[in-house]
Amino acid sequence: MAPTKTAEEAISSPAEGGEVRNPNDVFWDGGQDPSNPKNWSAVRRWCHIVVVSLLTFVTSMGSSMLAPAVPDVMKSLHSDNAELQSFVVSIYVIGFVVGPLVVAPLSELFGRAIVYHVSNVVFLGATIGCALSTNVGMFLAFRLLCGCAGAAPLALGGGSISDIMEPERMGTAMAVWGLGSLVPPVFSPIAGGYLSEDIGWRWIFWVIAIPMGILTIMSLFVLQETYAPVLLAHKAKRLRKETGNLELRSRLDQQQLSQQEVVIGTLVRPLRILLTSPIVMLLAIDVAIVYGYQYLVFTTLSYIFQDQYHLSTGLSGLVYLGNGIGTILGIFIIGHASDKVTEHRKKKASDPDEPLPPEGWLWPMLPAGMLVPAGLFWYGWSLQSNAFVVVPLVGLGVFGFGMMGIFQPVQIYVVNAFGKHAASAMAATAVLRSLVGALLPLGGQRMYDALGMGWGNSLLAFIALGLMPVPFLLMKYGARLRQWDSNLR
Repeated sequence: MAPTKTAEEAISSPAEGGEVRNPNDVFWDGGQDPSNPKNWSAVRRWCHIVVVSLLTFVTSMGSSMLAPAVPDVMKSLHSDNAELQSFVVSIYVIGFVVGPLVVAPLSELFGRAIVYHVSNVVFLGATIGCALSTNVGMFLAFRLLCGCAGAAPLALGGGSISDIMEPERMGTAMAVWGLGSLVPPVFSPIAGGYLSEDIGWRWIFWVIAIPMGILTIMSLFVLQETYAPVLLAHKAKRLRKETGNLELRSRLDQQQLSQQEVVIGTLVRPLRILLTSPIVMLLAIDVAIVYGYQYLVFTTLSYIFQDQYHLSTGLSGLVYLGNGIGTILGIFIIGHASDKVTEHRKKKASDPDEPLPPEGWLWPMLPAGMLVPAGLFWYGWSLQSNAFVVVPLVGLGVFGFGMMGIFQPVQIYVVNAFGKHAASAMAATAVLRSLVGALLPLGGQRMYDALGMGWGNSLLAFIALGLMPVPFLLMKYGARLRQWDSNLR
């Protein structure tokens, strides 16, 4: 461990590469500074990642665990409104639209840790509120609040990983975190179906609240601050007090802006990035469409298999396994392959200390762009022909694997390209993704009724084929676009 420097040494440390900075700049005490989260021990970093992944897992459970039990909820709360049935599921995802717009910029203003802790408490309280709801209005209000607070680990996870991990280890870290967000929508409906059938739908929320309560307490000890600008601002404040030099500022401070300008600029940053960055817009559209397809399939899956294959509520939850197996395989295979390719790129680089171009992380999107439509064609036409129940589930497995080939590269690309504003850039992609995920399923059943399962899913597949040029364009012109993009300067 590097020795602790005096206040004067900390202020006057030269920049990396030997460049001498303003003597009033405050930065890390050299490359081995233990207060820099990138220098934490491997155990500490992985504990942090695992807890964030577990938080993501629990909050993501809420989005789909209720799906098989929606008819029971509506009956219990004395409502027979057919439109509200889909809204009970999708309102949670609307919270995933609103939440990132608040939590991501706040994390870049006040730090990641405090946002995690407050969001955990709000999510826990709202989940208990869902369990105790006595009417549909009360239930929907708490569901929306759950979604808003539950968006925190989804919106901040990528930024937290970029705070503590080196690029060549980011693929595996993103894979572990990805488990938290992409496995629950697949497996939690299985548990939700059986819970609702055996002991009632309210227990779905108690099953979410109990582990969330444990994680809320655990987070207070494990999730320490990782965001460099906030850590350095605290360091500068301490050094001003110790030295009496009021000119000391973190090198990462926005010194030219007033506090009001910083707050307003931070809060609008995710939307500004989404609307003005062609890179983020292209990737957000690609991710949003695939994510919307997943939710469209999930909100119709139980009904289709109960109706066509005459499965019970509990057994209909098992049909989510097809997508789940493909998703899990995709998470680990793509994450491991991404790290191996990055290590190879690092060895071949002329300057190993120079950051790698982020476009090199997009290569899995090329085969994934073919697997997503292939899985949809398979799923739709096997249902149309009334094939054996396992056959359409294999198609969903192919779709799930391809989906991960899009999600993971986009996340790694964004956190590497946007640096200290990674959380806002991730929130920008999450906003469009969640909006499409909330709205697209509302027309899913009508589309299938009009076109049938074969042509309905073929329509989705043809749209997905139209997105195949996106990774080609970014791999060829990405460096030029990043140079032009004002959000990256």
